Amino acid sequence: MRITIERSNLLKSLNHVHRVVERRNTIPILSNILLRADGQNLDMKATDLDLEVTEATPANVEQAGATTVPAHLLYDIVRKLSDGSEVLLATSTDGGSMTVQSGRSKFSLQCLPESDFPDLTAGTFSHTFKLKATDLKMLIDRTQFAISTEETRYYLNGIFFHTIESKGDLKLRAVATDGHRLARADVDAPSGSEGMPGIIIPRKTVGELQKLVDVPDAMVTVEVSDAKIRLSIGSIVMTSKLIDGTFPDYQRVIPTNNDKEMRVDCTTFAQAVDRVSTISSERGRAVKLALSDGQLLLTVNNPDSGSATEEVAVGYDTDSMEIGFNAKYLLDITAQLSGDEAIFLLADAGSPTLIRDTAGDDALYVLMPMRV
Repeated sequence: MRITIERSNLLKSLNHVHRVVERRNTIPILSNILLRADGQNLDMKATDLDLEVTEATPANVEQAGATTVPAHLLYDIVRKLSDGSEVLLATSTDGGSMTVQSGRSKFSLQCLPESDFPDLTAGTFSHTFKLKATDLKMLIDRTQFAISTEETRYYLNGIFFHTIESKGDLKLRAVATDGHRLARADVDAPSGSEGMPGIIIPRKTVGELQKLVDVPDAMVTVEVSDAKIRLSIGSIVMTSKLIDGTFPDYQRVIPTNNDKEMRVDCTTFAQAVDRVSTISSERGRAVKLALSDGQLLLTVNNPDSGSATEEVAVGYDTDSMEIGFNAKYLLDITAQLSGDEAIFLLADAGSPTLIRDTAGDDALYVLMPMRV
């Protein structure tokens, strides 16, 4: 194999692909990235056996061929090469090493045979549809923070995507929860998604996908089966296994008759919570909200270091009440709200609270209270 390629193109593709490769691997080939030169393109592929990303990038191919080289090493080398330079990639005659050459710099990397590289066989997909990258990004951004990190409840370690009828329209819905908070976001269901199976996309796939959909005006082709999902954005194709489990019935935890409404300026509220929670301990980050007519008093007590209070003007005209929340969870949710105001729908100190945005999108959040 012998090719010449622009550093910027090589770096951009490597940046998308190399992140899939785990830093520590017991199987040596999984530390490598597959390079295949053919026609006018260099195809790259990386996998961790659960997630696979491939990307094609234009290159001047003098001699077609394929090899695998250490992913993070190649990325670090290309990153440090001078901007605007051309890079020559050439394998030795025995295929045991690959030369990376640019300007006066020359590197030789150990190769492993391309035939050893695993292939994440996709099988057949039952549903295919197209989705705007901005819509997919919104669904992920609004829900990703609520994904559970508890390995024991593995079925919560991802975002649950499914189609559902809502107010007479079919929606594509994303839901994530960790048992303490729940996030839900909807977009109009694209044609082709009707009747798709409910799927749980793993946390790592969600993280990689979030970086790839940061492209305005792009369309994402989504292919879904019971066990896999494939997403194509331009020349990038991502295939991932899905979490094999049943997502709990999240509708049951969304309160429907919370009648106490509080409206508060989002930025003011978030800054006030952030300020008072400075004094809270790392373990118990509880902040108490005391609501009375038109006023909210935030209080944090930490027996080791002291206390803090702050008053915030709010729109509230029902009975006085007190409720406690985890400050970090409150800040996570307010960070997702795009409107000027947040709407809190409360019941009592022991019941889940519903939080909505005034920006008009369909996102909603549920937060469990804490004892304070």
